[in-house]
Amino acid sequence: METLVHDFKALGLNSVRLPFSNQMIRDTRPVKGLTANPGMNGLTPLEVFDNAVHALTGAGLAVILNNHSTSTRWCCGLDGNEFWNSGQSTDQWVNDWVFLAERYKNDPGVVGADLRNEVRRDSLYDPNWGWGNNTDWEAAAELAGNRILKDANPNLLIMIEGLNWQGIPLDGFPHERPILKPVRVNSVTLVRSHKLVYAAHFYGFIGPNHTGASGMGETHDPRFRDLSREDQFRAMDELAGYVATTPDQHFTAPVWISEFDGSKGDVGKDKAWFENMIDYLIDRDLDFAWWPIVSFRHDDQDDWSLLRYDTDGSRHSVFDSDDWRGPHVRRLLSAGGMTGQTDPVRSWSMLYGPHSDDNASLRAANDWDPGARKLACPDDQRLVGISNKGQRGLCTDATQGDLWTPGTEATMVNREQPTTDWAPGLTKYQCPDGQFMIGYSLHGDNLSAILCAQGLVPVGAPGRTLWDDRGDSRPASGEGGDYASGYSKAQCDADEYAAGIAFRSGGGRPDALYCRSLR
Repeated sequence: METLVHDFKALGLNSVRLPFSNQMIRDTRPVKGLTANPGMNGLTPLEVFDNAVHALTGAGLAVILNNHSTSTRWCCGLDGNEFWNSGQSTDQWVNDWVFLAERYKNDPGVVGADLRNEVRRDSLYDPNWGWGNNTDWEAAAELAGNRILKDANPNLLIMIEGLNWQGIPLDGFPHERPILKPVRVNSVTLVRSHKLVYAAHFYGFIGPNHTGASGMGETHDPRFRDLSREDQFRAMDELAGYVATTPDQHFTAPVWISEFDGSKGDVGKDKAWFENMIDYLIDRDLDFAWWPIVSFRHDDQDDWSLLRYDTDGSRHSVFDSDDWRGPHVRRLLSAGGMTGQTDPVRSWSMLYGPHSDDNASLRAANDWDPGARKLACPDDQRLVGISNKGQRGLCTDATQGDLWTPGTEATMVNREQPTTDWAPGLTKYQCPDGQFMIGYSLHGDNLSAILCAQGLVPVGAPGRTLWDDRGDSRPASGEGGDYASGYSKAQCDADEYAAGIAFRSGGGRPDALYCRSLR
């Protein structure tokens, strides 16, 4: 283990994506037969994992915990590990994550939780993004991420891979590799801002609609290696890259290409794809992890790893003189880009409540309007957008940043108390002067209440009314993005805050938004 960690460092790596299975956590059988690390014989698999984690972090390498599978077996296909709840309940999966995050809470080198590897179709069902059922990966990932941040370790980055595969992998049947395409319409909002990282996997032998198989299970769509350089870049942008390279949207977040590689024996299209992939990572300034660091094969020309150890004890590296990949890997590792402490940017968060509460506030009471569907912003953001139908909202920290006065409680308003008649003929729920909206609640699409917080700076300037009962009322810049696709929306400007919502008498939909200036 000491040799491995030393050699990882010598390659110039700064982090390791370290896979585990849920079975490993509960397997109490003692490990036997370790000759290179005899001191770990007799330990449980989890205790061996502990040793690996601390050996890596002790050497200054960051560790991203990766839930690779449910059972302790190789993946990936129809293997019983397709979903996070394959072979286990969602509750068990979430509890396992809370357990591990708490276990390594005091090790600052453990920096991330990669929630699940390559969520994909099983023999009967597709995973989905936002349907609210038992195969809704977006909802499960948000649930797990929030539990980790609330109950175990508030400092962890939460890595969420996209959908790796949907559809029947046969020509003539609908099938695709959506990855992060659904994020444009429905993005994840966590209880702590700036902790979300999206992830994607790219290999030359897969494609936007290709399974990656050869023979059984193969489809005859183009693989990435079959595409021109221009089309490769375009496809990877559409599937993942756009999330990191499109600024000022509710879905904007870092993207981690948490698996990619190239083989020492690659020629032709495979070699060209790899070189293009390196260029893509550098050009888009995306983070990355190579799969795998250490080879489990001994064929010199079919070696996908960065390091390989022969049975005679000799070591081979991607930087050996006979490995064509070395100069490209050096080019990637030495590329410029955004590193270290960076200037903050304003952020936007989408609220999504058709299937369950989207209560992203830690400081507001969890059930602040019993019986209603509740939408609330993270505590360092304020509400600036609502939808007329569809139960959606938009939050931001633009212009002001955290506006909520520390130590004060959120206030629910469910009766009229406007300071002026800003929506004649409609019922108006308005925050008291000095307060701003952080959320609202609904019965179906009909307004129930609004949630207000005390402003850290004076708020209460004259306002304006935006109507969403017949169409969009949004800034011309498009800032924040389309957080309620297909529905009419009202959205305050970035230097404003939402102070109230108006609706037609008798419990109507949110028809108007009252915006007040922060300045």
